[in-house]
Amino acid sequence: GAVTMPLTGWLADRVGSRNLFIGAVTGFTIASMLCGIAVTLEEMVAFRILQGICAAFIGPLSQTILMDINPPEKGPRAMALWGMGIMVAPIFGPMIGGWLTESYDWRWCFYINLPIGIPTLAILWWLLPSRPTTGRRLDLFGFAFLALGLASLQLMLDRGQQEDWLQSWEIVIEMGVVIAALWVFAIHNATAKSPLFSRQLFANRNFVAGLAFSVVIGLMMFGIFALLPPMLQNIYGYPVYDTGVLLAPRGVGILIAMVVATRLAGVVDLRILIGTGFAITAGSMAMMTGWSMEMGREPIILAGFIQGLGMGLTFMPINAMAFATLPIQMRTDGASLLYLMRSLGGSLGISLTTTALTRGIQTSHEDLAGHVTSSTFSTIDPATADRWGQVGEAAMSAMNLEVTRQAAMIAYLSDFKLMMIVVIAFLPLILFLKAPPKGAAPPPPVGE
Repeated sequence: GAVTMPLTGWLADRVGSRNLFIGAVTGFTIASMLCGIAVTLEEMVAFRILQGICAAFIGPLSQTILMDINPPEKGPRAMALWGMGIMVAPIFGPMIGGWLTESYDWRWCFYINLPIGIPTLAILWWLLPSRPTTGRRLDLFGFAFLALGLASLQLMLDRGQQEDWLQSWEIVIEMGVVIAALWVFAIHNATAKSPLFSRQLFANRNFVAGLAFSVVIGLMMFGIFALLPPMLQNIYGYPVYDTGVLLAPRGVGILIAMVVATRLAGVVDLRILIGTGFAITAGSMAMMTGWSMEMGREPIILAGFIQGLGMGLTFMPINAMAFATLPIQMRTDGASLLYLMRSLGGSLGISLTTTALTRGIQTSHEDLAGHVTSSTFSTIDPATADRWGQVGEAAMSAMNLEVTRQAAMIAYLSDFKLMMIVVIAFLPLILFLKAPPKGAAPPPPVGE
């Protein structure tokens, strides 16, 4: 998906946004059905690749089309409604997926797309307007190096922890390919006569800051989603469905905050909303660093709701600022780049948090185990446990499990602190945002 996403603007110009959108939704629906009926790992991988390719076009095109069919005065409201779906779906998705898995079968996590996708196709075929096509030339050289860099980066992030990062020649080679390929693409895009992306995009201060903010939003969202479900299930013992329910207040907070942000957008400086949103998000993560293993559900629900408020306040203003001074013809390319940065930020967040978690558990386990002595464990002396036979082995196994559980808790809290620091570190980027000129009506905000 990340590799094909940069082609969205070129394909929309060549075949038309209507044809591309209908084709992408059709392909996504069919791929979902094929994933549900897959019987081998190879089939599942192939169908998931097809699903990812189709999904890569749906997001950017949906933004562009919504902006085209809505007048400027209704654009912010339309984009806010669209953004609610984009932000809330990853939160409610695990809850619905958990319920489907427990009540029916994991295949229904894919089949559920059919009763949604088929009516969507009918509506698109009936109502979706067409746009004129152009003979825009594809910068094949630039795309090839960008695709090579993105594919290597995704592979490196996915396999880094498994291969112990720079201790593996595979990861070292992949890192070298990433640096070389993206460097060649950057130089080519800056000097080519017809580059893949217009150089005006990267000369726009607000848009570049928006790209950076998209990375941190992806890192924050997907990093948290990678941490919380296993934490709630393994540390606190909640089943899959209850875990989804405990994550739902975050979605409620996002919905409320996005409605508030839309109402305040016309009277409050968007940079203030962005700063407030990130400050609230950092505060919620500070609350999470104080969690304990004996607490109830209330702190989880409260921190999630507050975090949703912060995330919801940042989403619409960031995209509004990113697109406020861009020419209309660059919207599709701009939207695909924002999507790409959010996707890469999500991959980076998952890789960063899982690596920090794994290494944190190892370090904390070693520290805690060093304090397990006869003076701290009165039931049995760890040094002489082998003399007690099976009873001693059972006692030592139980002790090790508890030490591992405590070490995991410490590692999770350290990860929350790390993400809080990352959010705070990105706050100064607000100073690079430039407010739209007064009296000029900026284009409608565009979502991630």
